[in-house]
Amino acid sequence: MTRRPSSGARTPGPIPTVVAGCFAVLLAQVAYSLPGALNGTFQQEFATTGSQLTWITAAFAIPMVVLELTTGVIGDLFGRRRLLQLGAVLTVIGSLVCCLAGTVQVMWTGQVVAGLGAAILYPISLAMIAAVAPNQEERTKAIALWAGFLSIGAAISPLLGGAFAEHGGWRGAYAVVIGAAVLSFLITFAAADSSAPEGRRLDLPGQVTLALGLIALLFAATQGSESGFTRPEILGAFAAGVVLLAAFVAIELRAAVPLLNLRLFANRAYAIVAIATVVGMFAFLATCYSMSIWLGAVQHQSALKIGVLFLFIQGPAFLFVPVVSRLIRRVSPRWVLSGGFALMAAAGIWCSTFDVADMGWTRFIAPLTLLGCGFALTVGSITAVAINTVPVRLAGMASATTNLLRDFGFALGPVLIAALAINKANDALLSGLGRAVGASGLQAPYSGVAGGIAHDGGAMAINSMPVVPGAGPGARPVPMPRQLHQLAFESLGSAYNTAFLVAGLCAAAAGVLTLVGLFGHREATAGTDGAEADGTESPGLVAA
Repeated sequence: MTRRPSSGARTPGPIPTVVAGCFAVLLAQVAYSLPGALNGTFQQEFATTGSQLTWITAAFAIPMVVLELTTGVIGDLFGRRRLLQLGAVLTVIGSLVCCLAGTVQVMWTGQVVAGLGAAILYPISLAMIAAVAPNQEERTKAIALWAGFLSIGAAISPLLGGAFAEHGGWRGAYAVVIGAAVLSFLITFAAADSSAPEGRRLDLPGQVTLALGLIALLFAATQGSESGFTRPEILGAFAAGVVLLAAFVAIELRAAVPLLNLRLFANRAYAIVAIATVVGMFAFLATCYSMSIWLGAVQHQSALKIGVLFLFIQGPAFLFVPVVSRLIRRVSPRWVLSGGFALMAAAGIWCSTFDVADMGWTRFIAPLTLLGCGFALTVGSITAVAINTVPVRLAGMASATTNLLRDFGFALGPVLIAALAINKANDALLSGLGRAVGASGLQAPYSGVAGGIAHDGGAMAINSMPVVPGAGPGARPVPMPRQLHQLAFESLGSAYNTAFLVAGLCAAAAGVLTLVGLFGHREATAGTDGAEADGTESPGLVAA
């Protein structure tokens, strides 16, 4: 039960709270999506390797994912309004650090701080909106509006970044985010505070083991793509991640008030939806990220063009909100979900057929529109399917867990697909390096310097460097040979063709899983409460 202000206090109406919540999620999504159009700009600005570029996105996503559930509990216990303002403050600080960043390492720091802000803004804004709704119908409308503003943020953010980068000032986009965060902070003063402390408790052991375990695994996947997966520190990180996540499972199974109710996964249908959520959302963001790298960091095309393409991805998610809402009510969400994954699969597989030597960017419009339509269908159906597969008294936990899994899939997208592509591109570069250096006529010591860049920075570095630096003080640089540029360019193109294909196949797998795995399954009715706490299925069910 949500705690309201006392009767003697002036209670703000629902409109200021809905406005504050919608603007907060818009802010969070703009901050999250901003690197989408700027990856190529960042690569050239900071002369990054492939894994360094990946960490710009991952540094935001990881704290956001691992802390979302905990910030939700903190808001329930101590009040949500001040916590939402703290999220805006953290966004200001993180965006300011990014705006002033002179190195990629400083950029990572800013992204981590902004990601902490997003870990607050996403769940707390939604909880505040739900708390002021007078009835279920109004709550549904408010949540749909919240989701619409999230989609607007995802659509305008890459366009904002691309527009500023086009005029040589990508840092201005972060200045806009700072201004929006200040405005969000001020708007929140007019919102109603709320909390729901009953039955809520912080689970610090679970939070620590989950956070450290996920960070260890994602670090190993990202760094291993360049330094090698057999290096001791990478193997150690993988081992630490597995041990920590195993400890998390043991802790959660024994916790009186767990951070994540693992007993939900005893419900077969919920487990299927959970797996499909992670795999499908991984496929979605892997396709988005691969497009951004293909056009920006590999082909060095305009960031504004990339921003325009993101409109075709996120536009349907906003425009189809009422359509998906009706479809879920009239058609089994299982079919909507499977159809959405099929569209996403078609988009990824289509993009995998493109030739990197073809600089035409408009060819991405059709497949990315398919991707956006598929995402609109799936993101609106995932929570509905998940909630309807469990008894009503577990619906809140099921919804929160599904949100976590969705965002975890988002976080995995750039990290794992980049690890795959970077590793493949670097292998191809190094296997042809000797022949390319020989054909170029590059002489010592420049040949040794070029080889060092290839081994240390990989295909991304060779593709972007215009010159081979001199080997010593006062030594003049020479132009990077065309043969080396071509080898790196083609290696990256082939690698990201594979990345698109893998993303498409993962989306197809998610579609098949939901179509087959949920066949004939039954959805819990609103009045059902016959299941035990372990999440087993209730007999009081209706046909899907």
